[in-house]
Amino acid sequence: MHQAQSIDMLHDPLPKNLILFALPIAFSSILQQLFNAADTAVAGRFAGAGALAAVGINSEVVALLVSLSAGLAVGANVWIAHLIGRNKRRLLAGACRHALLLALFLGVLGMGLGLILAAPLLILMRTPKAILPQAILYLRLYLLGYPALVVYDFAAAVRRAQGDSWTPFLILIFSGILNVALNLLFVIAFHLDVAGVALATSLANAAAALMVLSVMKKQADQSFSGAGAHKTLHFSRILAVGVPAALQGAVFCVANLFVQTAVNGFGPDIIAGSAIAVNFEYIGYYMITAFGQTATTFTAQNAAAGEAGRCRRSFRLCTLDALAFSAAVVVPITIFKVPCAALFSNSPGVVAAAGVRITIIFAPEILCGLYEVPAGVLRGRGHSALPAALTILGICGFRLFWIFAVFAQNQTPERLYFAFPVSWLLTIVLMGIAVKCTLSRPVTGPSAHRRCPRR
Repeated sequence: MHQAQSIDMLHDPLPKNLILFALPIAFSSILQQLFNAADTAVAGRFAGAGALAAVGINSEVVALLVSLSAGLAVGANVWIAHLIGRNKRRLLAGACRHALLLALFLGVLGMGLGLILAAPLLILMRTPKAILPQAILYLRLYLLGYPALVVYDFAAAVRRAQGDSWTPFLILIFSGILNVALNLLFVIAFHLDVAGVALATSLANAAAALMVLSVMKKQADQSFSGAGAHKTLHFSRILAVGVPAALQGAVFCVANLFVQTAVNGFGPDIIAGSAIAVNFEYIGYYMITAFGQTATTFTAQNAAAGEAGRCRRSFRLCTLDALAFSAAVVVPITIFKVPCAALFSNSPGVVAAAGVRITIIFAPEILCGLYEVPAGVLRGRGHSALPAALTILGICGFRLFWIFAVFAQNQTPERLYFAFPVSWLLTIVLMGIAVKCTLSRPVTGPSAHRRCPRR
């Protein structure tokens, strides 16, 4: 595959290049989520309502797995960006090699734990008995491809840290097309139903991982031989940022698992409608988080090179871009919510249930940019634990409070869904205070070095 042109984050103009860097990240994340959306659509159209509910009930579990993988990969992104900003390229080969070894270990560990916990977790989520066997089967088959997903995310993070966000995106285009084709083949031709859509996603993840590894191995500065030194340094720096970032992403999904558990008590139509709406929510959310990741990478390189002015400009521009580009996704889907939901189901009850969630949760989702971008800036400056802690408090903690204190008094889908926009507003306030207090201090970690010369 032809190598995409990399962006020089230390010297190239910011306004255009922030967008050029962020959009492939957004499209890549959306494509990954569309793997599950394709599963949902094919299951609903060709395998029946039971298969649709079985796949849909796993939406938040799959999102949790994806968030953990992507969050851990942020550690590799920030560490390699710091090395580039400090002009320590002699350490890059080792950093890349150990990032991928760590990814493989974490992927296999996640797969093993997931296979053991799949059934107890779905039972704990109050999955209806009629669809429980199918739901367990789908999740276990999906988990077989989890190591490939983690390896892909880490490899993509390495490429992005070096200014190339297009290569991972182009690879995901291919794997996304492969996923849809295999979905249709396995379900329509082979009648594998739930098993077919899960296997299609796992095989597509494996293809993406193999392709991005092939691209990396062809690069002269990423040789996998002779790069065994500094193992402890690379692992510790990657995990120091990656673990809190993974927690920050995961708390959304953990809180949403409790929401999904409450949704499961409303019956098949509400479950299916909620599953449809979740697919749209992640499209808008990933558009926002792309600019958060862009802020992280640009801040990490420029802070390491001592470019405080470019850090501040990146912060402002990424925030404005996140608001604008998320609105471009959210507004039209909200206006045309009925035909959009009807793409996934022919049932009027399911479509109506999806419309309720789209109105209450998806429409105000634009607000998320006001805390995602500041969180990305804080991670890029070495404060990874702080945004994770604030998100756990503002998102996870508050939504649990809402479920057990507010929703418990009047158990309707509408009241349950309002936990989302209210928790966003709370987190925006908390993150704003943290940014104001933190960014006035000197940069922590391996930064505050002289400007890196133009290469």
